[in-house]
Amino acid sequence: MSAFAVDPTVPRASATDIAVALQDPGFGRYFVDHMAQATWSAADGWHDKALLATGPLSLHPAVSGLHYGQQIFEGLKAYRHADDSVWMFRPEKNAARFAHSAARMQMPALPTEDFIESVTKVVQLNLDWVPQAEGEQSLYLRPFMFASEIQIGVKASDYYTYICLGMPVMPFYPQPLTLWVSPTYSRSMAGGTGDAKCGGNYGASMIAEAEAHRNGCTQVLWLDSATRSWVEEGGTMNFLVITESGELVTPELNGRILAGITRDSLLTLAESHGLRPVERPLAFAELCEGITSGRITEVLACGTAAVVSPVVGIKSPEIDLTVGDGTPGAKTLELRAHLTGIQFGTEPDIHGWMRRVG
Repeated sequence: MSAFAVDPTVPRASATDIAVALQDPGFGRYFVDHMAQATWSAADGWHDKALLATGPLSLHPAVSGLHYGQQIFEGLKAYRHADDSVWMFRPEKNAARFAHSAARMQMPALPTEDFIESVTKVVQLNLDWVPQAEGEQSLYLRPFMFASEIQIGVKASDYYTYICLGMPVMPFYPQPLTLWVSPTYSRSMAGGTGDAKCGGNYGASMIAEAEAHRNGCTQVLWLDSATRSWVEEGGTMNFLVITESGELVTPELNGRILAGITRDSLLTLAESHGLRPVERPLAFAELCEGITSGRITEVLACGTAAVVSPVVGIKSPEIDLTVGDGTPGAKTLELRAHLTGIQFGTEPDIHGWMRRVG
């Protein structure tokens, strides 16, 4: 039996309005008709699960999530295949990470079945909003949860609101990236929230991203906060390198790095491209020396929004490195084509990652 009741009075966007949106969706500019919503309270657990009209929320200014940062989110996509069917990519992994983030932020876990049903129904009720595959367009889903108790005082809330939004999108980074190594800012620290997908991590990163832009870079390359000598992540993405010996190397998960689902997928696909997946600490000095000597032949970053993005340069106040010949690497493009081929149904899904929803 369905846990999320559908409001039959939700108004529908016209075919013309949807067509205009899908012509140039950008990222986060247009939103589908329905959103999922649920409420949790200490007394009643999860309740009031529904599919409602996407629209403004009525919030008291003392809602604790606005003051103390108890907020988490996820990002996943639905893809239209050539036969017009619609599929999601590994939503169970997003459900597990959402629960992990909730635990770290002292919030209640949304049951996996409720997470899967909510994202599935948002897609199914808004199938007209799922773009065709041209230009790698897709329907991006943004599940999120925030503390909604009306109270001023530093404590875990007794009330939470869960919502899932849907929006048609283009890839977030359509061009190769140059990453800036900030001499000032860090993303996370030991014992912090680096492996939780919470809003505070992203809010704190914006000043470093602005610094990157001022220095002609697209995004940030984060180093560890303690010694500033170990590579952690690339902006809002996981970070990987390919070596001349055929390794696909990415920093190991250490509590400070987000467990990326695209990252995990690329490590799984590596061997089919003649690469050996390796998770281990990656020193910044090793990265610089490897790029300079040619021992590191390709650099890439990945994430749900970013997909697989070639990195062609690394800059800091002291260095200005070009990766290879300054163009996207062949193996990076192979991995991107393989992953997006699975997502859009042009490559076989031998790992069972795709879930049909429409």
